[in-house]
Amino acid sequence: MEPRNFDGDADRPRSAGAKRTGRVLVIGPYLRVRAGGADAQSETHIQRNAEARLDEAAGLARAIDLVIADAIIAPISQIRPATYIGKGKVEEIAALAKNLDVELVVMDCALAPIQQRNLEKELHAKVLDRTGLILEIFGRRAKTKEGSLQVELAHLNYQRSRLVRSWTHLERQRGGFGFMGGPGETQIEADRRLIQERISKLEGELKKVQATRRLHRAGRQRVPYRVVALVGYTNAGKSTLFNRLTRADVQAADMLFATLDPTLRALNLPHGGKAMLSDTVGFISNLPTQLVAAFRATLEEVLEADVILHVRDISHEDAEAQQSDVDAVLRQLGINPDDSGRIIEVWNKIDRYDSEQREELLNIVARRPEDHPAMLVSAVSGEGVDALLAAIEERLAAKRTTLDLSIDAADGAGISWLHRNAEVLAKELHDGRFDMTVRVDETKRDIVVNRFDAVPRLSA
Repeated sequence: MEPRNFDGDADRPRSAGAKRTGRVLVIGPYLRVRAGGADAQSETHIQRNAEARLDEAAGLARAIDLVIADAIIAPISQIRPATYIGKGKVEEIAALAKNLDVELVVMDCALAPIQQRNLEKELHAKVLDRTGLILEIFGRRAKTKEGSLQVELAHLNYQRSRLVRSWTHLERQRGGFGFMGGPGETQIEADRRLIQERISKLEGELKKVQATRRLHRAGRQRVPYRVVALVGYTNAGKSTLFNRLTRADVQAADMLFATLDPTLRALNLPHGGKAMLSDTVGFISNLPTQLVAAFRATLEEVLEADVILHVRDISHEDAEAQQSDVDAVLRQLGINPDDSGRIIEVWNKIDRYDSEQREELLNIVARRPEDHPAMLVSAVSGEGVDALLAAIEERLAAKRTTLDLSIDAADGAGISWLHRNAEVLAKELHDGRFDMTVRVDETKRDIVVNRFDAVPRLSA
């Protein structure tokens, strides 16, 4: 998307009494970064391209069907406590908002409540910051009861600090479940009390959800299915890869946060083993802390996963910055993104490269350290998926023990138990006995050794 993308009549002045059009102005108030300067932002922001950041912000707005009247970059030298941006830029944006007949201004930054209120007064339009916009998307996308509970909890925690009397009293006052419409009540303190009561109730319900998930997880641990989780930046192609690996039909679309509610499906491995594959919500830069906290129950699937696939859109111009953003969220969850024994980097969307560019990618991958490999795949075409499955199987096998045993062919119950509780790698009949090689989880190792007099293999 071009930084300025006017509609055909975007520059037409608004006539008095004209009807609201539902159009949105997206502003990218990005700090100018001087090399080595004291005001430099994080390394991730230094790497991130301003046009790409603005395009992502516009994509977030389009994700909830907002009509983009214009999107502009408003570089700033410092953050102003009152309005985030300087007075001159506020006046410029106010004139543009009036000229474009917009009723909502999206600021691609995190605004303090006072900054949001002051901007609404000056711009004569509702103002939504990046956190509010992402929460709005999640509020519309959550389908399951659990997802709805988590989103509402995040909404309420965000709104609690924004229950204030704004410049048009009732009409601009924050209230209700969303941010983009509807008057609130006048009794602010009563609202705060009601919100706190609702928050406490939601937290109690989410604790029940967590308990249920623990029961489901314990059930999966009683069978030899391990968990593989997909993580990555939103729109990196996780759901498309999920569908490719499991032959499922999870919604996959070229839009931000197309998938919100977690999904689990069986994953068939090359040598007959099985695992559970989990598709999770996509991450994004400056992911609201309310969402990280609220979605912790869902993200427990990632916390408990044996193998984590970090899916990257390697064709994106900000691929490195997106990786840093995902790594930051993983650290928030207590996961070490450099744990090569658990995390596999998946470089997706290689179908967008020509043969020469692919050769360059292959050279980059070949030069990576052996303990930090990357898998090149195309979730769309299926290229590289077989190698990825083999790598998943290898990682899972590294966490299991391979045992050799001999069992009487007449012991049908024992043979059946082994097929249910272990991965049978080899099975040959000799003189009325089955010589078997099985791979078992640590929790089953002692049972197999004691019951079948199994012997660990020196090399799996």
